[in-house]
Amino acid sequence: ALAFGMKVIANHKYPERDKMEDVVFVDSDKLFSESDLVSLHAPLTKENEGLINAPLLEMMKPSAFLINTARGGFINEQDLKSALESGKIAGAALDVLSAEPPADGHALVGIENCLITPHVAWASKEARERLMQETILNIKGFLEGNTRNAVNF
Repeated sequence: ALAFGMKVIANHKYPERDKMEDVVFVDSDKLFSESDLVSLHAPLTKENEGLINAPLLEMMKPSAFLINTARGGFINEQDLKSALESGKIAGAALDVLSAEPPADGHALVGIENCLITPHVAWASKEARERLMQETILNIKGFLEGNTRNAVNF
């Protein structure tokens, strides 16, 4: 987003731990009320299941978009359907749903301002080849006493 000249605000359970240059951490009310684009990136937990619901969607601008490439369980899909159909938000792009593949008659399928992708971006030939190569390199590194791509939580 920064590369496109966008101002980036974020919400995080531990903002003091994950400070980032040019990113301002705000509470969820401010994030949803001020953002033109909300993109979800987090693991699904009991605490955040159904987090994106009618009250949060009501805070969003009518010109705002919601993107979810994380986990379908974040979003109350009936509340999102209502927000999309009423024009409360401009649109949504979802790579994940609460149940995949979606059942016939799924609440969000067919809504004009809701783009649903099949959650298979990782499955290209190139991505699988890279996954296998990185796995090999990680195992070799481990056996040699080196840590690659470490993430400390």
